[in-house]
Amino acid sequence: MDARREFRDRADVEVAVLDALCDRPDEGLTVFELRSHVDSGIDELEGALAALNDDGLVEADADGRRTVIKPDERVVPDPGEDEAEPSLVDRIVDRLGL
Repeated sequence: MDARREFRDRADVEVAVLDALCDRPDEGLTVFELRSHVDSGIDELEGALAALNDDGLVEADADGRRTVIKPDERVVPDPGEDEAEPSLVDRIVDRLGL
């Protein structure tokens, strides 16, 4: 599942992290699991997680054994929300900031 459209105008690694986390919003993913879903090095992944955390889009939960990264609820689309790719007009409007 892809993250909501309004969160997709970020760096590619950040968007890939959000998309991976949206696939398992309740369970979350460990850093090792994220590495298997996101095609980037550990330094890029760490930077992306830091940026997303600073913006309040992800949170880390430690259960004593492991740390799990979860997406903020506003990033995860509602079950009935349209997940269609934005049209060319939508992308132009977003790009121009209208």
